[in-house]
Amino acid sequence: MAGASLQHNRITANLLSFIAPALRDRGCEAFGSDFRIQTPGGLFTHPDLSVVRGATLLIQARPDTLTNPIVLVEVFSDATREYDRGQKFTLYKEIPAFREYVLVEQEQVLVETFRWAASGSWEPRTCENLDAAILLESVNVSIPLRDIYRLVFD
Repeated sequence: MAGASLQHNRITANLLSFIAPALRDRGCEAFGSDFRIQTPGGLFTHPDLSVVRGATLLIQARPDTLTNPIVLVEVFSDATREYDRGQKFTLYKEIPAFREYVLVEQEQVLVETFRWAASGSWEPRTCENLDAAILLESVNVSIPLRDIYRLVFD
């Protein structure tokens, strides 16, 4: 979302600067919000962060549009919270490669992860402790909340 707050920008920068090096040499790659994705249902959107495992699949005539993210991250604002949680998540679920969705609050310490389980459902987890970490199982990266919120509440 253009014109995001200082907190939003710090969180997305913290996440990208932590995740990108952690994925090095693992066959995965992280991208910031300038890289657009498309869902099978036709949604074109710019998540705050996306991760791809393996080949980066793009729309043939649109080299700026990714179709196979495995992890998507959205940082909430008051204007996007319900959409990110509801309709956007429903559309993201149509992406065959998609396995984890991370939702980050910017006004308080709160990170929710939704993981696609072998049972065929999305399993939610919530973390509200700065001394804890979230695990992105699909790419095997653990991220301390302290690193996600670095400089956000200073």
